[in-house]
Amino acid sequence: MRVRFKLSLTLVSLAVICSLSIATLFSIWVLGTRTAKEVAGNLFTAVSNNVENQIVNLLDQSVANASLLASRKSDEAVFGDGLNASILPLYFSVLEQRKTIYSVYCGHLDGSFLQVIATRGREAVIASHKAPANTVWIVRTIYSKEGERLQNWSFLDEQKNVISQREEVNPNYDPRERPWFTNAIENGDPHLSDVYVYNSFKTPGITASRRMANGHGVVGVDLTLTELSEFVSRQFVSENGTAWIYDDKKRIIAFPKSFKSVHHLGDLTHIDDPSVDVILGKTKAKAQDYFKSVEKLSKYGAQFNIAVAAPLDDFRQSFITMERRVLNASIFCIILFIPIIYVFSARLTRRVSQLVEDAKRIEHLEFDMKSRKPSHIIEFYELENTFDEMRGSLALKTQDLATSQEKLNRLVELGIAMSAERDTEKVMEMVLLGAKELANADGGTLYKIEDRALSFKILRNDTLNVAMGGTSGVKPSFNPVALFNETGEENHKNVVSHTVHASESVNIIDAYNNEDFDFSGTKTFDDMNGYRSQSFLTVPLKPRGGDVIGALQILNAQDDAGEIVPFSPEIQRFVEALAAQAATILYNRELLDAQEKLMDSMIQLIAGAIDAKSPYTGGHCERVPELATMLARKACESNDGVLAEFQFKTEEEWREFSMGAWLHDCGKVITPEYVVDKATKLETIYNRIHEIRTRFEVLLRDAELVYYQGLLEGGEPDELKATLDKRKAKLIDDYAFVAECNVGGEFMAQEKLERLKTISEETWVRHFDIKLGLSHQEEPLYAGLPDAPAKEQLLEDKPYHFIERERDVRQQYEALEFKTPVPEYLYNRGEIYNLSIMRGTLTEEERFKITEHVMQTIAMLENLPFPAHMKRIPEYAGTHHETMIGTGYPRGLSAEDLSIPARIMALADIFEALTASDRPYKKAKTLSEAVKILSFFKKDKHIDGEVFDLFLTSGVYREYAERFLLPDQIDEVDISQYLS
Repeated sequence: MRVRFKLSLTLVSLAVICSLSIATLFSIWVLGTRTAKEVAGNLFTAVSNNVENQIVNLLDQSVANASLLASRKSDEAVFGDGLNASILPLYFSVLEQRKTIYSVYCGHLDGSFLQVIATRGREAVIASHKAPANTVWIVRTIYSKEGERLQNWSFLDEQKNVISQREEVNPNYDPRERPWFTNAIENGDPHLSDVYVYNSFKTPGITASRRMANGHGVVGVDLTLTELSEFVSRQFVSENGTAWIYDDKKRIIAFPKSFKSVHHLGDLTHIDDPSVDVILGKTKAKAQDYFKSVEKLSKYGAQFNIAVAAPLDDFRQSFITMERRVLNASIFCIILFIPIIYVFSARLTRRVSQLVEDAKRIEHLEFDMKSRKPSHIIEFYELENTFDEMRGSLALKTQDLATSQEKLNRLVELGIAMSAERDTEKVMEMVLLGAKELANADGGTLYKIEDRALSFKILRNDTLNVAMGGTSGVKPSFNPVALFNETGEENHKNVVSHTVHASESVNIIDAYNNEDFDFSGTKTFDDMNGYRSQSFLTVPLKPRGGDVIGALQILNAQDDAGEIVPFSPEIQRFVEALAAQAATILYNRELLDAQEKLMDSMIQLIAGAIDAKSPYTGGHCERVPELATMLARKACESNDGVLAEFQFKTEEEWREFSMGAWLHDCGKVITPEYVVDKATKLETIYNRIHEIRTRFEVLLRDAELVYYQGLLEGGEPDELKATLDKRKAKLIDDYAFVAECNVGGEFMAQEKLERLKTISEETWVRHFDIKLGLSHQEEPLYAGLPDAPAKEQLLEDKPYHFIERERDVRQQYEALEFKTPVPEYLYNRGEIYNLSIMRGTLTEEERFKITEHVMQTIAMLENLPFPAHMKRIPEYAGTHHETMIGTGYPRGLSAEDLSIPARIMALADIFEALTASDRPYKKAKTLSEAVKILSFFKKDKHIDGEVFDLFLTSGVYREYAERFLLPDQIDEVDISQYLS
């Protein structure tokens, strides 16, 4: 069969056009389906991840809260209304911080139960518990009393004041029979219950429970899952897409708001919706038209399924529209161009084929094309010329885009690098070098505002091989640029100062032809160095929302051939972006440095004030950090024993340790000077021995009055005189004994205590009202004393000697796990009580007051909101009186509880105290004496043996001595006898 060439070529062309159209439509369909699945998959993954993160976050919060509450070591039994329970404030705090928690409770093995419910204004909750309308908190307790189980309901307002209470007998609720209790008490791990609907307000929830640390009960936390449905509804899937959360029993936990008739924990299989059918695998015929994702989540024993489904057509609409347009265009072209194809088929085929080939090369970013002969057809000639112009334009744009992308990537890299760098000098150097690189500039300078002038900080010039500032090690030698002239007016003659004052960039094409600014200094520099400064770009360093802090100037931009060119607007924008980024980083770094310096100064100020408070602690808070830091540096270098793994890796860790050392005695602000300085047993603010001496004086006067009264009555003078002399001698001897007891000593024998008791029973008569001249605080202490005249004992512990505590600190100290016992009274100034002190001059109350400085140090510091990298400051500051065997205070920690920095602090505190020469109450120890005493501490395991050995072998003891000890304290020490 033969056909004409034109017809055959036309038919072939027609077939080709039809084939291309079909192939295009098929490609669009395949690409659309694939893209729709990819988009849907990515979107569904993101939605599933969002929902999963929300679920995990809610569950982790509830488990974390249950674990936190369960970690409290408390054997406190539940009794009565429970409003005085020590754990109750923590329950309230958890409910206030976590709005998704419905209630917190604990059940004990004895069947007692304590629960706190937050109504959060829910009328259903208030009504279900028969609570008053304004109830905010509900406290429920179950306990046993005289063989009968009672249930108490307490309804509290927002300020936690009791509105009303209700008590019930023999409640049918026993926590020990509940799944949350039995599951948690058996294995001790956190446990989550199945999802269920709270009867009180018909909302789905879940219970997290965990066994208490002491094993005596279980703590539970009820978490509402209402937010999940709201969160799921906010996740946009597609126009017809849905997202669901259900458990392994196909019970609905969260669903889209568009499903009005669906309720929580309903059966998912009863939902009449195509997307649900696809999720459940019911409709296989429609499965290919839908895209679904089902993710399983298992957390603490709870099972969740996160399902997302949507029709694929929701993601293919644009491709469907494109298919229709391509089909219509193909039909139109076939009808329109059949005659033209018939006539010019050969030429068209050749020209079009070449253009298609060129287009494919452009698609692969290949812009070098083969030469072609010009077409005699104007349309094709213009088409080919336009194609060539487009190719050239695309090549240029692609090259510009690649260059811009490269510079943008470099700008991002510089921003990340600058943000990570802590050294201000290096940041400034990175800014200048980055600007030079972005602009391909030959040189540049970075200025900072200092003392009303612009100081040269970094200077670089590649041609002249000049490098000053930064890491070069060479300080810039140029004089600063004045910001103001002699009359105080702004300096706008210099381009850099003008940029700072005007807060705007200045782009100069050629400095030698510029008349706006004075470049005489630049020209002089050029003449001296054989250089030619031409193009300049000066940009202010201005942080966002702040004032200008300096300027960045680069010069002599170069093209690829090395010729000097002006700075383009595109380059200027990149440099301005870099300058703004750098200015913010420098400004923030300066702020952080200033804040750190201020904090360090405040801490040192507090430490100095504590040292200045008493002449007996002068310089202690300053020298201990020095010694501790010296020893810590040696510990970081050690590779032996427990010190091998110890290392401060960052400046933040060193600063954290230093601050802890400076604050180690900050609690001494509460210690009265007269307690620390107490030299005799009766001393308070003054020595009360004089009060007792006055009473002896009264008794002597009374004896003399008896003598003279006897003479007047005709008594025997010699006999009366002998009686007086005997009485006087006894009084003098008794007073001397009392005064001797007042001085104190190493030990007071039992016979002295007996004699002191006998002397105290001596009486004298008070003739004046002791309740006159008192302050309003003293009056209650003296209220019960008899009116004058009154017979009183010579020595006595009177009511006004017992000073009550204004607040009971026991609960605070127990919460902080302090083991140091707290005396009943703040002070006991009883005369017999004080004179009977067995050793020294301090009573139990006064010794506790001195010891309490460490407890207050910990209490104050643990209450401060230290950032994460400073969280160990309370540990470093509050453990220097602990020992390796648990005999220290206030927490009785042992070796396994004490970190290496804590052990270093203990040694530093003791050694400084032994060698301090500015304490008037004792002679400073020599270096050898102090080391020997420390060896006893090591032997008794009061300090760490390896830290003590390092203290000696590293030479820190002698280095510290040479810096802080008096010359006559420094003697030879044979350390070999003390090493392990």
